[in-house]
Amino acid sequence: MADISLIQLNSGEQGKVKKICAGGCATKRLYEMGFNTGAKVKVVKNDAGPIIVSLSGNKIALGRGLAQKIIIGN
Repeated sequence: MADISLIQLNSGEQGKVKKICAGGCATKRLYEMGFNTGAKVKVVKNDAGPIIVSLSGNKIALGRGLAQKIIIGN
């Protein structure tokens, strides 16, 4: 799988966080939420509105703009 944005994954798909391409504040916020390099994420819902992911057993809703900045690799 090539590196893609989190927003490009469909419901049920999963991957590992490769990097975050955002400004300092947004990056810090995402790290605090658990989106660290190597963290496994699974998309629960990705349709209209925020994207919902499962991360370390927790469900987290992310705005589409912020989710676009999370790069997923394998």
